Amino acid sequence: MAERLQKVMAQAGVASRRASEQLILDGKVTVNGDVVKTLGTKVEPSDHIEVNGAPLDSKEKLVYFLLNKPRGVVTTTSDDKGRQTVMDIMDEPQRLYPVGRLDYDTTGALLMTNDGALANQLMHPSYKIDKVYVAKVKGIPTNDELKALRLGVQVKTKQGKRFMRFKAAPAKAEIIGTDLAKKTALVRLTIHEGRYHQVKEMLRTVGHEVIKLTRERYGMLELTGLQAGEYRPLRYEEVEVLKAGRQYRRSAGRL
Repeated sequence: MAERLQKVMAQAGVASRRASEQLILDGKVTVNGDVVKTLGTKVEPSDHIEVNGAPLDSKEKLVYFLLNKPRGVVTTTSDDKGRQTVMDIMDEPQRLYPVGRLDYDTTGALLMTNDGALANQLMHPSYKIDKVYVAKVKGIPTNDELKALRLGVQVKTKQGKRFMRFKAAPAKAEIIGTDLAKKTALVRLTIHEGRYHQVKEMLRTVGHEVIKLTRERYGMLELTGLQAGEYRPLRYEEVEVLKAGRQYRRSAGRL
């Protein structure tokens, strides 16, 4: 049965579907020896596909890891500024890539996989997976400021070279610690979206600059036992719950 080339590439673990589309547009993909640059091209199981000169192995073992991303590491597969990337940390034979991103100075839970189909599913806006952050902020948020976060605030985010404003979805927000002497607080935020600098901008909007930020949970995946820079493979049940979509909330308590 014929399927779209980018879908076949994603299922083979080459990259996410969006990244696979870019590989096609860049002329990095051939089908039966011919370079294909047209998105939506359909291929048969018998077709010979190569990406960057390497045959596509649709039987590549799919793997899944939870990484505790350290501060000062970029969430990309390569960096033109020579900074350390998450790929430098992962000592695995498979070609992995991050699901979503964390800022350079943000630490915490990051899913790494070669399962392009699952990565595409998890990053789709309709897939409302919990992302739980703990932010150390300047000042101590008031009840009204926390209420604004819970209702959804207007924030500014960068898209390409342009800044755009949007209303963030309602978030769970609570103070989990304060330092009255230093006038700082620890705020836990649970969001479903993942726009550029979103958590920092949400807190800035209500008047509190983020000093430190970590993502302590992604879905049901927590960092228990993982030091910064360490990672572990996901258990079979964890992968199945992620694949189950929104049902993960009902299943998480049984893991």
